[in-house]
Amino acid sequence: MALPALKICGLRQPAQAAAVAALGVEAIGVIGVASSPRYLPPEQRQELFAAVTARAPACQGVLVVADPSDAELAQLVAGRGHQVLQLHGNESPERCRELRSQLGVEIWKALRIRAPEDLQRAQAYGEAVDALLLDAWVPDQLGGTGHSLPLDWLIDFQPPLPWWLAGGIRAETVPELLSRLQPDGLDASSGVENSPGEKNLARIVQLLAAMGRPPDRNKHRCQD
Repeated sequence: MALPALKICGLRQPAQAAAVAALGVEAIGVIGVASSPRYLPPEQRQELFAAVTARAPACQGVLVVADPSDAELAQLVAGRGHQVLQLHGNESPERCRELRSQLGVEIWKALRIRAPEDLQRAQAYGEAVDALLLDAWVPDQLGGTGHSLPLDWLIDFQPPLPWWLAGGIRAETVPELLSRLQPDGLDASSGVENSPGEKNLARIVQLLAAMGRPPDRNKHRCQD
């Protein structure tokens, strides 16, 4: 059984983002939603993504946005440091197709799940995006809440493309999760933080170990 990939989301400091990437995670996320406490302004994003690429070239840079307008697209195109645009708003499959065609980056669509029947929405995005990300629905918050989806809802979830699971991802929750589900990736944020945007590297190392990642993936041990 393949081990899932790991994305650490909500980084704000280039040096810490580089240190996290060096632990062997597959993706680093930057928040481009202004209402988030982890928001990073456009003028600071390229420096962070460049630091990640310099330290771990294979680590993908993911920019998280919600319902981007056409006026914002110049900040979202390929060549701005990120390889993936993660959409956390109400983007339709048609809008996702437009953005994938226009921007030249991978498109991941986040689905906020309030009830089991919401999972049926995944089918509509099968040919519109490159991956899905599931997160718990919380009023007035688009992500980073630490709320977990009930695992029972996801037992039979078989979307037509790769999928990531977010919400409450930390070392203590992962063993049961992976004993019951087989997501392609896990997305951690608040569960590995000291405060919004400030990650605890020891917790990330513990999370990787709980995922059963090979020891050499954790060789770059860092201080908190």
